Amino acid sequence: QVQLVESGGGLVQAGGSLRLSCAASGRAFSTYAMGWFRQAPGKEREFVGSISGSGGTTTYGTSVEGRFTIARDNAKNTGYLQMNNLKPEDTAVYYCAASPLLITADIDEYAYWGQGTQVTVSS
Repeated sequence: QVQLVESGGGLVQAGGSLRLSCAASGRAFSTYAMGWFRQAPGKEREFVGSISGSGGTTTYGTSVEGRFTIARDNAKNTGYLQMNNLKPEDTAVYYCAASPLLITADIDEYAYWGQGTQVTVSS
């Protein structure tokens, strides 16, 4: 059982940056991969990236590769999504999620989800 709460969303100009946080409950946090997903109106939920439980491995979706960075601080039971060079097409609700797998981009492997935080990028 993992409970997740996202924060840090908001309005930012194109080219700007935001850092999202995902606070997790439980002492077993480090055994879970943490994923980030986003969903824009009329679109399917899209994989953004994920990080292994230890923090040693990351993977990213094509649309954000090179601009976004995922990190985690297991001592704080918190994951982070650093978003740089934001574009209007990044506008979406962003969700963090936890998976018992080492690392995965498969949405169906994420058992625990936060409620999401809105990110809006203006042009």
